[in-house]
Amino acid sequence: MKAIVILGDGMADEPLPELGGKTPLAYADTPNMDTIARAGRCGLLRTVPAGFEPGSDIANLSVLGYDPREYYTGRGPLEAVNMGVDLDPEDIAYRCNLVTVRDGVMEDFSAGHISSEEGEELISALDARLDGVTLVSGISYRNLLVVRGGEGAVTTPPHDIVGQEIADFLPEGIDAGLLRRCMEESREVLDAHPLNTRRIAEGGLPATMIWPWSGGRKPALPDFAEKYGCSGGMISAVDLLNGIARCAGMQVIDVPGATGFLDTDYEAKARYAIEALETLEFVYMHVEAPDEAGHMGSIEEKVRAIERLDAVTGMILEEVEGTIAVLPDHYTPIRLRTHTADPVPFAVLGKGIDSTGSYSEKEAAKGSFGTMEGTEFLSMLLS
Repeated sequence: MKAIVILGDGMADEPLPELGGKTPLAYADTPNMDTIARAGRCGLLRTVPAGFEPGSDIANLSVLGYDPREYYTGRGPLEAVNMGVDLDPEDIAYRCNLVTVRDGVMEDFSAGHISSEEGEELISALDARLDGVTLVSGISYRNLLVVRGGEGAVTTPPHDIVGQEIADFLPEGIDAGLLRRCMEESREVLDAHPLNTRRIAEGGLPATMIWPWSGGRKPALPDFAEKYGCSGGMISAVDLLNGIARCAGMQVIDVPGATGFLDTDYEAKARYAIEALETLEFVYMHVEAPDEAGHMGSIEEKVRAIERLDAVTGMILEEVEGTIAVLPDHYTPIRLRTHTADPVPFAVLGKGIDSTGSYSEKEAAKGSFGTMEGTEFLSMLLS
């Protein structure tokens, strides 16, 4: 038996007046997702346990069946695993964004979605200047800061505070003094860097400082094949998802043209997923674009991202015989431009049929699965 999860990151949303009271998912033209709902079964999935922040790390661990209450240590170490950073047991790895802060306000959590090449240049300059930490460049604004022998800190995701003053959200805890010093010193390095001067001259946003968050120690996840009795693969453009997959012993499938942004190559992801299922029994195809559109506050881009994902869902429906599921990991409401912990809508083809007429938040709530715990989802799917 073959099975695939098509996950549109942050795809779920609230009803919007601009869309006639519909959510982007309900408003978008999604004939293929609707087919999965009509010919299958629907429900809601609680992907964020009580007491946890509604991040993609927590939500995707849940969907994959790894209870965050038992296995989550932080987002940073999961990304470090995929980036090939060797962490000793006593090291703390933080996700480290390049951000734009002006007049004390978080203007942009991604420094204008800075390119990976530009990010690498800036992170290299910072690593040479900041003492007591190691910085590693990743994809676009998504980088890594490692404290050797660290103790941890309480931090805030930068995408949660866009438009707010940062003073109330600086790190607290044992590592806070070191992190705050590095953040302040990064301002000086980046302010004088010619790359930022060029970005400003070209009308782009400068990367004005670093923002470390979600630190933790290297996790240990049970092997996916042993847990589920089948082989599994991951398709994603972000280090977080690939890091989870590597920790779980899943095959990480690299897709040329996958960017983790609005311009990602949807068709390439679907082609590689279909090809992977020739040798693997399960594939998790993750698409970041709807979440990025939500953080941008762009209704137009979110609807477009959902429709582009639906189009390649059609490719998968044509080629894959087996169980097909579609869902988001969490809500990223346009109104809030950050995540919420509401149970997300899912539709599954190959596990019976109920009376759901289409795929949306409202329709899925009527589905025969009811509301499930996130950690139960994959066991159901692969049973």
